[in-house]
Amino acid sequence: MTLTLVKAWKTASQRLEAAGIDQPAIDARLMLEAAAEVTRTDILTDPYRELTDAQKQALEAFIGRRERREPISHILGRKGFWKIMLSVTRDVLTPRPDTETVVEVALAAVPDEHAAINVLDLGVGSGAILLAILAERPAARGLGVDISDEALAVARENAANLDLNTRCALRRSDWTAGLADENFDLVVANPPYIPSKDIETLEPEVRDHEPRLALDGGADGLDAYRFLAPEILRVLKGGGVFAVEIGHDQSKAVEQLFRGAGALNVTTVRDLGDRDRCVTGMKNPLETKARLATPKGSPPKSPE
Repeated sequence: MTLTLVKAWKTASQRLEAAGIDQPAIDARLMLEAAAEVTRTDILTDPYRELTDAQKQALEAFIGRRERREPISHILGRKGFWKIMLSVTRDVLTPRPDTETVVEVALAAVPDEHAAINVLDLGVGSGAILLAILAERPAARGLGVDISDEALAVARENAANLDLNTRCALRRSDWTAGLADENFDLVVANPPYIPSKDIETLEPEVRDHEPRLALDGGADGLDAYRFLAPEILRVLKGGGVFAVEIGHDQSKAVEQLFRGAGALNVTTVRDLGDRDRCVTGMKNPLETKARLATPKGSPPKSPE
């Protein structure tokens, strides 16, 4: 049976809509582009081009997987984020537009494009946040840590594909384990923040296909922040900035944790959907100087 680009797009969109897929037309177009090796422009300017049998079979396989709620990023093996394209597997979270808020906050904290800063990404996953920052700040260097060897393999592939591997080190570590004090100008993170009881209520694309380790934030979703707040302040240089992603209802709790750890100027930034998305703040610029001024082995004097 003859199948043209426009008919393939329409049919795929209808099937995905019937399967309850959000934005079915977009997913259908992306799969058609991959299966038929065409661009969006090709579909619009040459809509009656016929698919070959091999292309029809590839598209049918893609549609079947998407109908079963496999993420489009896993089907295609890639996902755009910020201004970069990333390889994606089931071993990492699929990069989402909401997370770009963390990148925006980080870049705003370092407006000098040629600043030679050191960046730390805790729970680097695919490398999305760290690599997006390094791509925008050519003099910056970064370290990404993750407990998952599989996630680190994906991040290494992405760093190499973007020619950022010479400025990006990737290390297996349990958060900040093994990191010395006061090394970084900027610390970013997208830790797990979904309460354990809510995992089963997530969309099938997330619940069934993304790593639980990167989703489950404990009973109230705040386990990672309780550990990270003091640790991030420990590894930041005086005057350094942090930016961490949060769940939309966690702003007050996460802000309180960072203030309790000694952070200054703690605030929450909303995403494009007008939801709380990123808590940011800084380390006291005077803290490092005060620490260096204290003789080794002597406790700091109490205020008079």
